[in-house]
Amino acid sequence: MKLTCWGAAKQVTGSMHLLDIDNYRILIDCGLDYEGGKDLSHNANFPFNPAEIDLIILTHAHIDHSGNIPTLIKEGYKGQILCTPPTAELSQLLLSDAVNLFFNKKKGNPKGRRKLRNRSQADLYTAPLYLQKHVMDTADRMVTVAYHKQFQIRDNISLEFIPTGHLLGAAACKLTVSDNGVQKTITFTGDIGRQNSPVLVDPEILSQTEYLVCESTYGGKHHSTDSTIEETLIKHITETCLEQPGRLIIPAFSVGRTQALVYSLNKIFSKKLLPPIPVFVDSPLANRATEVYRKYKNYVNEEAEAFYETYGDKFEFENLSYVKELKESKEIADHFEPCIIISSAGMLEGGRIQDHLFHNIQNIYAKILFIGYCSEGTLGHRLLRGDAFIRLKGKDLAVFAKIDKTDLFSGHADHQDILDYIAAIPKKPKRIFLVHGEQSSMLALKNDLENKDYQVSLPEKGMVFEL
Repeated sequence: MKLTCWGAAKQVTGSMHLLDIDNYRILIDCGLDYEGGKDLSHNANFPFNPAEIDLIILTHAHIDHSGNIPTLIKEGYKGQILCTPPTAELSQLLLSDAVNLFFNKKKGNPKGRRKLRNRSQADLYTAPLYLQKHVMDTADRMVTVAYHKQFQIRDNISLEFIPTGHLLGAAACKLTVSDNGVQKTITFTGDIGRQNSPVLVDPEILSQTEYLVCESTYGGKHHSTDSTIEETLIKHITETCLEQPGRLIIPAFSVGRTQALVYSLNKIFSKKLLPPIPVFVDSPLANRATEVYRKYKNYVNEEAEAFYETYGDKFEFENLSYVKELKESKEIADHFEPCIIISSAGMLEGGRIQDHLFHNIQNIYAKILFIGYCSEGTLGHRLLRGDAFIRLKGKDLAVFAKIDKTDLFSGHADHQDILDYIAAIPKKPKRIFLVHGEQSSMLALKNDLENKDYQVSLPEKGMVFEL
């Protein structure tokens, strides 16, 4: 049995791990690699023949894990894609949205493609990685497997999905393999969620596994613990919308983060901890994703289930409006009463959030509250570092709105959470492979694990391990 890490090796994005078992090739995740910045063209080139892959296992729907599957299919992959039911539906939404983003980027060349003369110009008008037809082909290949169901892939290979929180339907995948008569186990964590997250279940303790391929996104980092999500939201709403006639604008990723935020606001208003304030959710993708969360309510945590029994729909309350049409979105600019606006994208790189930012960044009564990570180079990152001016829609705008952030909605386990997750495995794995993290995060986690006598490797891209 051989393991090759072809993605998320000493970086966060592009998860893609190849397992070779007796000439049977399994790809665990196939995500988009964003390390090249906005030019994604390098994702079209695979380091193996896609037609020679026998099976894909998808841990969860996020684009850095699922986003390059349609390219793989476009280039000749013919097999199935195994995932949980919510992952199948959420990934279809995200992949369709990715196609829209590909085509939106092409609008950067108003004079037409024929005018492009060289490579640097052509980068402004890159052909899309894949089309909607390839997303539909991806959906057709998906075979859903419930949590804890032993799925027999071949006579000598079985699969079990184990809940990890992080996103609805997210799972670690444990493979039990008979390799030349010897039974071996290897588990890929995908992304590990946090304990006591809104809506989502806690990451489940893993059973014994010999090898562990583990994410390390928040290695060396520790989440805030000095207040709860509800306390933090009440503080920001009170300061912005009650003590003054302001607007609280919250950029949020459409799938996962928005649902957690809406549920948290529902708890606050349903329990009458604050007077009702209009809440607008302005993201068509978030609206569709929320329907998937409603459909798979048996995948949420016990608290969210109990809330449903007492108060009804977790994602619906009296002062909440889901904005559908672009016309409705633009009308929010004329809403002069205090309100809360939730919109995507979370890093401010496109989407309807840019319209709300344009109309409010110079409003001294507005606050932009970030609840997710903003990578370097994004508009969100520039605001968080304190830039006094930003350029938006062709204009230089002074930043008068207040800028703040909280990490309480983070979907990733922090340093201690990962250590606890690994320590709960009944017997130490023979080896742990750290992936999906910046090198500094991996090193911090590696040092702590080695101090506890774990064998730890940091794979380079393309490095092969005999297991």
